[in-house]
Amino acid sequence: MAGGSRLRFLAIALLFHFVYIYSIFDIYFVSPVVSGMRLFHVERLAETKAPADRLVLYVGDGLRADKAFQSHPEPYPQSDEDTTPRPLAPFLRSKVLEQGTFGVSHTHVPTESRPGHVALIAGLYEDVSAVTTGWKMNPVNFDSLFNRSRHTWSWGSPDILPMFEQGALPGRVDAFTYGPELEDFSQDALVLDYWVFDHVKELFAEARTNKTLHDALKEDKVVFFLHLLGLDTTGHSYRPYSKEYLNNIKVVDQGVREITEVIESFYGDDRTAFVFTADHGMSDWGSHGDGHPDNTRTPLIAWGSGVAKPQLYPGEVAPGHDDYSLDWNLNYVRRHDVQQADVAALMAYLVGVEFPVNSVGELPLPFLAADPAEKAEASLVNAQTILEQYLVKEEKKKATELRYRPYRALSNNDQTPDHRVAAIRQLINAGNYEEAIEESAALIKIGLGGLRYLQTYDWLFLRALITAGYLGWITYALTTVVDLHVLHGRLQPSRTLGGSIAFSSIFAALCASFIISKSPVTYYAYAIFPVVFWEEVYARRASLAEGRKQLFGHVASGGSLASLLFNSAVYVGIIESLALGYIHREVLTALFIMGAFWPTVHGFSFLQEHASLSATWFISCMAMSAFTLLPPAMKSEDITLIVLGGALMVVVGVLYLIFEDFVLADFSWSAKPSSQKNHLSRALMGAQIGLIILAMVVTRSSALSLQAKQGLPWGNQVTGWLVLVLSLLMPLAYRLQPNNHYMHRILVIFLTCAPTFVILTISYEGLFYLAFSSILVSWVRLEHVFQTFSSATTTEEAPAVSNGSTSKSEAETRLPAPFRPLTLQDARVALFFFVLLQSAFFSTGNVASVSSFSLESVSRLIPIFDPFSQGAMLILKLMIPFALISANLGILNRRLGVAPSALFMIVMAISDILTLYFFWVVKDEGSWLEIGSTISHFIIASLLCIFVAALEGVSAMFITGVQVDESVAEAIGNGAAVELLLEKANEALEKIPAIAQD
Repeated sequence: MAGGSRLRFLAIALLFHFVYIYSIFDIYFVSPVVSGMRLFHVERLAETKAPADRLVLYVGDGLRADKAFQSHPEPYPQSDEDTTPRPLAPFLRSKVLEQGTFGVSHTHVPTESRPGHVALIAGLYEDVSAVTTGWKMNPVNFDSLFNRSRHTWSWGSPDILPMFEQGALPGRVDAFTYGPELEDFSQDALVLDYWVFDHVKELFAEARTNKTLHDALKEDKVVFFLHLLGLDTTGHSYRPYSKEYLNNIKVVDQGVREITEVIESFYGDDRTAFVFTADHGMSDWGSHGDGHPDNTRTPLIAWGSGVAKPQLYPGEVAPGHDDYSLDWNLNYVRRHDVQQADVAALMAYLVGVEFPVNSVGELPLPFLAADPAEKAEASLVNAQTILEQYLVKEEKKKATELRYRPYRALSNNDQTPDHRVAAIRQLINAGNYEEAIEESAALIKIGLGGLRYLQTYDWLFLRALITAGYLGWITYALTTVVDLHVLHGRLQPSRTLGGSIAFSSIFAALCASFIISKSPVTYYAYAIFPVVFWEEVYARRASLAEGRKQLFGHVASGGSLASLLFNSAVYVGIIESLALGYIHREVLTALFIMGAFWPTVHGFSFLQEHASLSATWFISCMAMSAFTLLPPAMKSEDITLIVLGGALMVVVGVLYLIFEDFVLADFSWSAKPSSQKNHLSRALMGAQIGLIILAMVVTRSSALSLQAKQGLPWGNQVTGWLVLVLSLLMPLAYRLQPNNHYMHRILVIFLTCAPTFVILTISYEGLFYLAFSSILVSWVRLEHVFQTFSSATTTEEAPAVSNGSTSKSEAETRLPAPFRPLTLQDARVALFFFVLLQSAFFSTGNVASVSSFSLESVSRLIPIFDPFSQGAMLILKLMIPFALISANLGILNRRLGVAPSALFMIVMAISDILTLYFFWVVKDEGSWLEIGSTISHFIIASLLCIFVAALEGVSAMFITGVQVDESVAEAIGNGAAVELLLEKANEALEKIPAIAQD
């Protein structure tokens, strides 16, 4: 029955957390895409043309704003003059100084290519969850500049272009893409940009002889899109401060110059507008995705027909500049910053097409070479586009609400959208253009505020519902732990008719409101969990009362109560400090330093008796505390540290082979080892050590070859994969002649994962792997000796709990179960496990940031860009420390005599204290750094519970048949559990006072 209850608990945990992870997307990130809006564009007389007949959009994928504008020495100097810093993009800089307008385009999170291009071309910040629904295709039918154009030609990556081709009207967009094999991280990425430039030139060359193509190109409202992926690929491989990245900027600048000249030569009418920008930036360690300013600040340069000339302020600092742009030597040129979605509105205006219907961008008027009347008219059209979205969304909301509460700023009789638009139109007709522009800008803000109001309309109710669900889960989980692992399931749930009616009525009322409001099906799932959880807690109120007596029965004096309250406060404080550790990794340093002195709480006699073990624990804690003070391990490749880590792993394996008897005798020279020499297992262990050495050799060779830009040798790639696969399969070979001692099993797991860790490491991760393994083994041994040390005291105090009037039924409940009941001390074990779990995530980097992964390591196995395969390899590396922690905790469970799932279930309950905290601090506006961090923090905290549930299964697999030299474990392993239980039962009965006969 206990096993069935445990499996049911795990199934509920998985289902609940998977459903509730999605809640932030229903609350904070509801898709902004709606349909049914009218189109708006600047109306002109028939003889009046748009500012430009055509538009060229250059997107330097992964180009940071500072790198685009700063001066640097020649990346590959050939003379002394080349060492003098100079602008690496002289053509683009000349447009800033002489012909156009420039600024910084601030991107939205996630700073990835897909959402960045959607914002640039469609003018909307796509639903965050849509990023996971497709990389190459268009999962939502949003409108875009390309769909508004007469025709669009595009060149570039197969990961981006098809998205806009599929989303547009059939035949509206032509997409020319290279094969994915060109996205090779082991080769020079310049070929990607050269491919684009060459194919654009070929198109215009063909147009000189192909009349159909010539006529199509000569039409108005034409858009050309050049997606330049070389910078992003080079940045991932070599970092944005490398000579390769800086040289790629030069290549892009030269290519833009050549294409601009080709287009101007072809048309010869000065009726082309040009826009150069980037979809996102890049961090110093060659990644992106989160809201770090290096990822969110991209260059924006516009020039050509319809674009304003630069505003110069000779001898002074022009408006718009700050510390960020001080070293660009552009201080006398006015800088105009925009939000990324504003670029779509700018391009739509320049080429004379309707604003994309889902666009929320604000037209950046300083970029326009237009008179006040034209700017006033364009501003009004911009406002109407946004107001139209508000009106459509409001109608949909009204249709699903019993009592709709309108947005106050647009609901008064004289403040309705129609009244506001009519008032601005009167100002324009009266020639009050500046005032009309101001009113349009204000109306845009109000319209965006209205969209925000509708977006957050259900927030309060949903957040309250989700909070009730998480609190219900935490209480339900703890109740289940008490019932299964403290009381061993001896009390049954007690339900009442009144309670059942009350909880059923609550759920029925919630469902009725969802039906009336036509809510998504996920709302019903959000509602059923808190009702079920709290009903189950209510039904098990007797178990909670009995569990309280058993766990806290010893708290009988004021001193013991004060001690309990103090320990509880420390416990909760440590859990909450882990939330701060998601942002500041140094918190883990403080926790490890505190934990290093943990053995001292048992007194000087304990330290004397276990001096070597306590010293090992202290050294391991201090070593672990150092890693969170180091910079993330993905900033730069260090072959020396990689080889050093691998060499120390080899040393550990060799030392075990030499001192195997000492280790298997529980680190004692006098005791006999628990198992005989196993020559096959020793040979297999030698083979594992050899695989580590081979991994070191091939990793060093591959890294040097990639650094020299000689590509990844085919032999190295094959060898790397063979080592990876063989090392992971090696544990199967031990079944031929097993050695089931727990220390042997731990070392086998350590050596199994070591080659993978060597191949996929960047710098000091191998050293972390060693320190983490050491602290886990020390922890398992310390917890066991602590229990042994304190068991005598516990046994002596046990009779004092009896009041001398024990009944027969109470005596029967004390008969031993297969595993001992949990005590308050086990809460400490769960807390240590939780802290170690967090340290596995954050010791070598901030995994809460989606940009904390470097593709440099996986390129040794997969040099071609493949986000899913490469992501799988990164996840494999991330999971290795958890394989170790799950195995060690499983062994600790056996050594402590508790049920295999007991400690896992405690951690699954307390982990959601963090989840609930992160749920309430999720942000969908503000700085992009805050938005990205809060999303990833919540998702990681939510997945922890699922992850811990998975670790229980992994633990069971790793420790199958393992021996820990404990009577209970041995008896169960030998099939003698019944005999042992009877023996223990008789011992327990002998200690019970005489029982009055019935």
